Amino acid sequence: MSQYTMYKEQILQWCQWLNEHGFFGTQLGSGGNISCRIENEEKIAVTPSSLPYKDMTTSDICIVDYNQNVIEGKKPTMELSMHLAIYKARDDISAVVHTHQIYASILSVMNIDKPIQAMFDEIAFAIGDEVAFVPYALSGTPELASNVASAVTNKCKCYIIKNHGAIALGKNLEQACLHAEMLEKVSMVYYYSLAAGKEASSLPEPIMQVIRQLSGK
Repeated sequence: MSQYTMYKEQILQWCQWLNEHGFFGTQLGSGGNISCRIENEEKIAVTPSSLPYKDMTTSDICIVDYNQNVIEGKKPTMELSMHLAIYKARDDISAVVHTHQIYASILSVMNIDKPIQAMFDEIAFAIGDEVAFVPYALSGTPELASNVASAVTNKCKCYIIKNHGAIALGKNLEQACLHAEMLEKVSMVYYYSLAAGKEASSLPEPIMQVIRQLSGK
């Protein structure tokens, strides 16, 4: 048994949960990818490349170091550089979930450039002040990893990549998946407010200041 079995089992568990609940866009495919830090090591556990989630086992999950050397597994996701860029930029984050969830994906192709400001206090406590849009770059490229690394310095937990999908971050995989759920609520509400021709109202700044203080931000 691998010393990383626990991490692989967690990756598989939450991959299956995300897949069953439609967060990867298709249930028969391999879109999206997730990872988590290996405690006390500069390594991550990450999903493999191009393997449908319905067929995935723990032996397929890859263990990779911060220099992209594969320790266990075969071929990690093509988005590996993006995951590693996030971990290097955010020492408060131990799990990354990259999805193709529907409403966030809808917003990703709309001409929206400014971040979505916090609309609900319980979500602001969890994911931060805003949902920022990350500039598009081709999947798996250093350009995309760089764009994402720059965006996540705002210390929030959710992002929408233009013409691509979404990213949710957390201190563990369960929290990152919860944040992906919260992002879908935000995206759905924001989309329907636009469809109704109404501007979505954000939380008043005095409330955001209180939330930042209580959250230690």
